[in-house]
Amino acid sequence: MEKKLGFYSTLASLVTSLLIVLLFYTLAMQKVRENMMYTIVDVYGGMVFVFILAMIVAASIWPGVIEKRMIKR
Repeated sequence: MEKKLGFYSTLASLVTSLLIVLLFYTLAMQKVRENMMYTIVDVYGGMVFVFILAMIVAASIWPGVIEKRMIKR
């Protein structure tokens, strides 16, 4: 069960973080089109920063949620 928990937690954290990064990218690119104060490099740097923060948060949330779901089975 421990191996599955680690795999599912990592996968869920990765998927969650990627979805958040895609949302950030979409919103940031709209901002770049409106205001030329920001550049593409700013957007890519922000994407890396958001991905790291999202992984930290998701990695602390998902293991508990998945463990509770696996115990119910």
